[in-house]
Amino acid sequence: MAAMAALQSSMTTLSISSNSFLGQRLSVPPSLSPLTVKPRENPCLIVVKLKRWERKKCKPNSLPILHKMHVKVGDTIKVISGRDKGKTGEVTEIFKHNSTVVVKDINLKTKHMKSREEGQPGQIIKIEAPIHSSNVMLYSKEQDVTSRVGHKVLDNGKKVRYLLKTGEIIDSDENWKKLKEAGKEKTEVAAAAPAS
Repeated sequence: MAAMAALQSSMTTLSISSNSFLGQRLSVPPSLSPLTVKPRENPCLIVVKLKRWERKKCKPNSLPILHKMHVKVGDTIKVISGRDKGKTGEVTEIFKHNSTVVVKDINLKTKHMKSREEGQPGQIIKIEAPIHSSNVMLYSKEQDVTSRVGHKVLDNGKKVRYLLKTGEIIDSDENWKKLKEAGKEKTEVAAAAPAS
């Protein structure tokens, strides 16, 4: 107890002079300008369904940059480079954030599936992997030729895509009707599958 009382009395007698720097700001000479730290310009807060190691450029609103693509879902294309060079198929899905497309029956990969239930065996299935859009080109079945895409406005004011070599219009009303019907059939099949 005596030691504690001696410590308290020594603390009260200790006085800090007003000219000491404790509790005061340091003055910086005007010749030395303080360094300014810039905040990160494009913080990407929203993550799209990407792999952990993929980093994508972002817009100021933190959304990923989506690339413009020369193909759309339902287009007939021909692969111009890679393992499946020369094969033709129809685009079933596109990914604008990394500019890749999934083509029906092209770039098949083997996937080993574990059994989900106890009695169900595992299986080995083939799935279609994405291809980069620069490795595919639009294809005309009638003329059997690949071509780049062009854009023009029709007389009725509708903007359409067409093949530069053949002049064949890609965005026709019949194609869109077929795509919509195929989409409806898929949703009906998906809705009917759990019921049975």
